Amino acid sequence: MTILKWIGAVVVFFWLLGLVFRIGGGLINLLLIVAAIVFIVDWISGKNKSKGTD
Repeated sequence: MTILKWIGAVVVFFWLLGLVFRIGGGLINLLLIVAAIVFIVDWISGKNKSKGTD
């Protein structure tokens, strides 16, 4: 797993903890947005790497 995927997984984990235990308020939603951005950036950068290997 790349570092971006690890960071994204940790953020999603903490978001789920906050969702289940009702802690964090708006910070939890911010973490979800950050996790989504991290996964999208990793997905896009992964696509660009595969194009260069043809």
